[in-house]
Amino acid sequence: MLNLLVTGGGGQLGRSLAEVPGVAVHAPTSAELDVTSAGAVIEAVSSLAAPAVVINAAAYTAVDKAESEPARAFAVNADAPRVLAAACSSRNVPLIHVSTDYVFAGDATTPYDVDSPVGPQGTYGVTKLAGEDAVLGSGARSWVVRTSWVYSAYGSNFVKTMARLESSRETLSVVDDQRGAPTWAADLAAGLVELANRIAEGAAPASRILHCTGGGETTWFEFARAVFTELGADPDRVSPCTTADYPTPAKRPAYSVLSNASWVEAGLTPLRPWREALSAAFAAHDFRVSS
Repeated sequence: MLNLLVTGGGGQLGRSLAEVPGVAVHAPTSAELDVTSAGAVIEAVSSLAAPAVVINAAAYTAVDKAESEPARAFAVNADAPRVLAAACSSRNVPLIHVSTDYVFAGDATTPYDVDSPVGPQGTYGVTKLAGEDAVLGSGARSWVVRTSWVYSAYGSNFVKTMARLESSRETLSVVDDQRGAPTWAADLAAGLVELANRIAEGAAPASRILHCTGGGETTWFEFARAVFTELGADPDRVSPCTTADYPTPAKRPAYSVLSNASWVEAGLTPLRPWREALSAAFAAHDFRVSS
């Protein structure tokens, strides 16, 4: 059985990875494994029994807060992956590093391919791109998997926020001029485990950067209406607004849809369409419950 070390085990992706059957998952939380501690990271990688793969799901994801805490964001998103990759390289353990659509400028009109020019617009994106570069340049057997708009029944995310607001507000406005691809963490986790198994079996993709998101695309406004529908609420209670109507410290990409062509070309199973996944997620979890 494949042994997976998942950093960031307390996050929504880390918790979802721990639930994937058929693999032995060790998913320590940030309190149990501080990825900014070189000694702790080296010890964790060194203790892995073969066959093993490391999935780095640890990240500083507070996009707005990163603008005022750049040092912390760099420590978690750039320095920690560098140390983790070095540890994996020294032990010859494959590494899958999870990254984000925020490495792109967001000014495209068609889905970003893996080799599309990058151009992060904020500290979060800059630090995540630095993490990608550190991993890919480390000499480790490593792959970067970019994803977008991740949600789950765990932690804080858009779907849980909409479920909370539905019960506390009669109406709400959501931006309708930002497009992306919602991704259920459970589907992403299954895809990452499939990739890890392929790597462990010696059938790793030739491309070292892959995109893996829910199928299709939508706006936050349309996404919110779909959440209301799943809650049995009237979606017309959600009205559209513009990004300018809802200013934030960090600039959001207007268009951050990622092309999953690299994933399909690698022979990996594409994730289901985002709307279908959202229905499955609600069938599996109560998003109104804090978790």
